Amino acid sequence: MLAPFVPIARLIVANGRFGKDGTPTPPLAGADGLAHAGVMIASRRSVLAAGFALVAAPTLAGAAETTPRLRRLSPGLDHMIAPGTEPEVIATGIRWAEGPVWVPGGGYLLFSDPPANIVRRWQRGRGVSVVLNPSGAGGTDPALVREPGANGLALDARGALLIANSGGRSLDRVDLKTGRRTVLADRHAGKRFNSPNDLHVAKDGTIWFTDPPYGFKDGDQSPLKEQTVNGVYRRRPDGMVDLIDGTLTRPNGIALSPDERRLYVSVSDEAAPAIMVYDVDARGQVGHRRMLLDARAMLAAGGAGLPDGMKVARDGTLVCSVPGGMMLMTPEAEPLGLVEQGAPIANCAFGEAGRALFMAANDRILRLELRPGWQG
Repeated sequence: MLAPFVPIARLIVANGRFGKDGTPTPPLAGADGLAHAGVMIASRRSVLAAGFALVAAPTLAGAAETTPRLRRLSPGLDHMIAPGTEPEVIATGIRWAEGPVWVPGGGYLLFSDPPANIVRRWQRGRGVSVVLNPSGAGGTDPALVREPGANGLALDARGALLIANSGGRSLDRVDLKTGRRTVLADRHAGKRFNSPNDLHVAKDGTIWFTDPPYGFKDGDQSPLKEQTVNGVYRRRPDGMVDLIDGTLTRPNGIALSPDERRLYVSVSDEAAPAIMVYDVDARGQVGHRRMLLDARAMLAAGGAGLPDGMKVARDGTLVCSVPGGMMLMTPEAEPLGLVEQGAPIANCAFGEAGRALFMAANDRILRLELRPGWQG
């Protein structure tokens, strides 16, 4: 059963503060140039979502898993997923499943396994096969590099595979027909990236991506680390790389809203797990950062995993990894449904012309049938 909601009156984001009378001070301008919201007075919906405490469950990859199930948290879920629908397991034996992406031209799913340095393909009727090995960097030192392989995956407008190359510390493009790989970016301000983790491709071809230190065995203390920040970046179509936010401790999943006026970034920091949201104006300027979801109560209740990968449906519904599983929620953070399995679910992707949601779930891949017409 669900634990009770935890009342949280205010969500305090980075750089937030109060005046002596308890009222919020004006937004602060960070060193990164963003106008950061000092405090967000949460709406009732965001308060409920932020205080949603999940059933206690193991929190580490490799923990005991259970049969995956979909928990209905709101009647609003029913127009997306038919009542009674449950996730199915379509692939197993993965060290750490990540980065699913559906390839419409081939009718198959690609997914990564960063510690194993492999990208695999699942196709109905044909099962699972290896597509890239190595998927990231070959010949890395295991004493220094924890995840040598590809992590987040996406497709560009021409159908080429885009890779957040954790071990190679770069953004790569791979021609799926020839296998030719091109490095699109591997540094900012003359310094190499940490270990690019996830990415989102905008309509104009801009690649938004995150760069935490998870690929390093020693994290922020790694002798390989050149960047002073764990950044949120974008690579423009002309190749220019911009630092969007350098103040998050562990930026991870990333996505844009359908109108591309909101940027979502998950923060997988055990001390402050959250999903942040930024405004993006018509010129592409990013600002007004605030907390959309405070996941501390979920984690404290024993929810497995941390905020991680996410996707946004065409109606704005967020499908995002949280402690406890993969949550479907409104843009206001009202929970609609939760896929849970007793172990982390790291990332997801829509596929099969919008008829299915695929999830990278610890050591396996899940598939959930969607109602026709909602996403496809």
